[in-house]
Amino acid sequence: MSDEIFPFKIGKFECMAVSDGTMTYASPMFPPPAVLLFNNASGEELEMALGEHNLKPEQWSEWISPYICLVVNTGSHRVLVDTGAGSLAPSTGKLIPNLKAGGIAPEDIDTVILTHGHPDHIGGNTDSEGKPAFRSARYVMMRDEWDFWTSGQAEQKLDEHIRDVLMKYARENLPPIQGQLDLVDDGTEIVPGIRVVAAPGHTPGHMVLAISSGGEQLLCISDTVLHPVHLEQPEWFAAVDVTPEQVVATRRQLLDRAASDEALVLAFHFPFPGLGHVVPKGDVWQWRPL
Repeated sequence: MSDEIFPFKIGKFECMAVSDGTMTYASPMFPPPAVLLFNNASGEELEMALGEHNLKPEQWSEWISPYICLVVNTGSHRVLVDTGAGSLAPSTGKLIPNLKAGGIAPEDIDTVILTHGHPDHIGGNTDSEGKPAFRSARYVMMRDEWDFWTSGQAEQKLDEHIRDVLMKYARENLPPIQGQLDLVDDGTEIVPGIRVVAAPGHTPGHMVLAISSGGEQLLCISDTVLHPVHLEQPEWFAAVDVTPEQVVATRRQLLDRAASDEALVLAFHFPFPGLGHVVPKGDVWQWRPL
């Protein structure tokens, strides 16, 4: 299996997981991974949970996270979900080369869906000239998310230590797409077979996509969970979650839906290709990779 592109099908839809590269989360720029990902966890419970994944909190010094975008060819539309991180790190910005390797040129994309406004999801919105990278596409974002990043709310609500980099990417990558932008709400069908599911908490307008064709379903859950441990410990939130209580409620609702529907799931930060199933385990869940 390639670690850059992974084709698969949902009913009649031709899909492809596409890597934008990876990001290494380590000091001094980031707190230790156990603190970054499981901000409210500590002690013996944290040690036990991580031990099941062969991790020791005190020795876990870096988290290398994939950034996984998605292409869906419905037959009538070529849809891209998220644009990756662009120039955020030397190891990111691989989306367009990998699309081309999969036989897709930027002008082939007619719809770009942005699940939320963090740099690793919008950093590829624009090219080196600051113009939309997907010039033939309409860009789509939740109304609440656009408002959060463009109306001054983000500056007030974000923690000081991450505010500057997040706002820098929002200012560089959101205003240039405004002329091609459609704002949507919970339940909107963006194109036939791809519907918005509001998933607030990680950010105020964070969205999940329910993708359906031929009786099969894919849930593109973006950053509802950042690590497989979050399925087993859904109450543990990340340092980057804007509204932790909302994250937990959203996560429980969506993981329950994924398990009940036996949907295929795509998680943006999971090991490539980020695809698998959510399996019940008592009153929590486990990740079963594809």
